[in-house]
Amino acid sequence: MKKLLLSANEAIALGAYSASAKAGVGYPGTPSTEILENFCKYENVYTEWSVNEKVALEVGIGASFAGIRTLVTMKHVGVNVAADPLFTSSYTGIKGGLVIVAADDPSMHSSQNEQDSRHYAIAAKIPMLEPSDSNEAYQFTKLAFELSEKYDIPFFIRTTTRIAHSKSAVDYDEVLPKEISLEEFKRNPKKYVMIPAFAKARHTVLEETLKKLSNDANNLPINRVEINDKKIGFITSGVCYNYIKEVYPDASILKLGMVNPLPKDLIVDFCKQCDKVYIVEELDPIFETFIKSLGITNVIGKEIFPIEGELSSSIIEEKISGVKPALLSKETKIPPRPPALCPGCPHRQMFGVLNKMGLIVSGDIGCYTLGVLPPFNALDTCVDMGASITIAEGLNLNPKNRGKVVSVIGDSTFAHSGITGLVNAAYNKHNILMIVLDNGTTAMTGMQPNPLSGETINREATMQIDYELLAASVGIKAPDFRVIDAYKDSSTMEQTVKEMLDSKKLSLLIVKGLCVILKRKMKE
Repeated sequence: MKKLLLSANEAIALGAYSASAKAGVGYPGTPSTEILENFCKYENVYTEWSVNEKVALEVGIGASFAGIRTLVTMKHVGVNVAADPLFTSSYTGIKGGLVIVAADDPSMHSSQNEQDSRHYAIAAKIPMLEPSDSNEAYQFTKLAFELSEKYDIPFFIRTTTRIAHSKSAVDYDEVLPKEISLEEFKRNPKKYVMIPAFAKARHTVLEETLKKLSNDANNLPINRVEINDKKIGFITSGVCYNYIKEVYPDASILKLGMVNPLPKDLIVDFCKQCDKVYIVEELDPIFETFIKSLGITNVIGKEIFPIEGELSSSIIEEKISGVKPALLSKETKIPPRPPALCPGCPHRQMFGVLNKMGLIVSGDIGCYTLGVLPPFNALDTCVDMGASITIAEGLNLNPKNRGKVVSVIGDSTFAHSGITGLVNAAYNKHNILMIVLDNGTTAMTGMQPNPLSGETINREATMQIDYELLAASVGIKAPDFRVIDAYKDSSTMEQTVKEMLDSKKLSLLIVKGLCVILKRKMKE
C-alpha cells in the first residue's frame, strides 16, 4: 500500500483508472474540471471534452452499452444540461459500469446557483455516493463501478468544492487495472430502445433494483455507525463529517456514504440509540425530510442549520451551542477582493464600448460575466449556459427595446449551447446582434480547448468551427457577419456595433483576441 497526497478530483481520476475505466468524458466546470485533466494522463484510456454535458453523458451511455467502464464528469449546473439522457439511463441500465460525477458548489464560489444534486439522484432514480475526503473519493469511485455493474444502473458520485479541491492522504494499492475483454455490441431492444412498451417494463425492473439497493444499503460498509456518547448523535455525509469530528469528537455519528437510496433500518436504529440527533447536510434538507417522514421525532436539522452556503465546524458549533466560537468572537474586517477581468483581457474594450453605447446586453456564463462589474457595468442578464442569445431574442420582442439589444457569449459557451440559439434566431426571424467574444480557450475553468480552438483534450490538432460558414448556413452574410480584432481602437469597435445594429437584420459579430493568460503560457 502506498500513500499519496491527492485532491479528491485527482483521487477520482485515479479511482476510475484503478477500476479499469477506459473512457472519460465531460465538460469543464469548476469544481469538477481537474478530474478529466488528470484521467487523460493515464495510458490506454480515451478522454474527450464534449461540447456540453448532455453530449458527454450520451457518449458515456453509448460507451457503457459497448461494455466500456466510463466516467462522466460535470459540475452541478451541468447536470441540468444532461438531465434528458440522465432520467432515461436509469431505465436502460448499463453494461460497462457508468459513473457520473456531479460536483456541487455550496456558497457559489464559481456558479450561478447553489443547487443540490441529490435532488437529481432521487428524481432520476439513480444511486449516489458522497465521499468525505480524497481517500474515500478514490475508494468510492472504484466501488461505484462495481456497484453499477452489480445492479445494472448508473451511479452518481457527489462532491463539493471543499472536497474536490482539498488534498488528503490516499491509500493506493498500486494494483494495475485489470483488462476487461470487450465483446461486439449485442442487440437488446427491450433494454436499450425506450419506446413506451419497453420503457414500462424497464421501469418495473428499475423499481425492483431500487428496493434491493435500499435494503442492501443498510449493510454497506460505507454507511458507517460510530457509537460513542449517546446523549448527542449526528447524521451526516461528505465534508460535514469532518467538521463534526473536529468539534464533537466524542459524539455518536451515522456517516452516510450512500446518500441515495438511504438506509432506512440503519437510520431508525441509530436514532433509537441517541437522545438527540442533529442532521447536518449541505445544502437542502434531503436527509431531514426522509428521516422525519419515518416518524422519527428526536431529530433537529434546518431549524438551526442554514440552508444556504457552506457549513463549517464553527457554524455547526455555534448553531448547536448558541455561542459563537472564540475564534469568531472578534470581528475581523478583511478588505474585499472582488473578481475582475484581467489587465489586458481582450474582452475589456468591447465591454467599455457596450457600456458607453447604453445598450441592453444579454450575457452568458464565462469569465466575461465579470463585465457586469465596475468599471464596465455592461451586462443586464445572465441566466445559464447559452441563454444570452435566446434571452436577447425574448427581450427584442418588446418594440421599445428594438435596435438596442445585443447578446454577448464566449467561444466555448457558443459551442456548448449557443449555436442552437443562433439557429433559433434565424429560423424565427429574430433580428438581433450576437457578439461572440473568442479568446481562443475556455478560460474561466483553466484554459481547456474547445471546438473553436482547434485542439482536443490531449492538445492534438482537430477541426475548428468556421464562423463564416456557420453564419452563412443560417443566412447571415457580410456585412451582417464580421470578424474584428478585440484590440481594435474603441472608436472602430463602436462604429462596427452601431452599423450592425442599424442594419436591423440578424447579425453575428466575432471579436477575436487571445486570452492574455494563455498568451503568456504559450511563450513559456
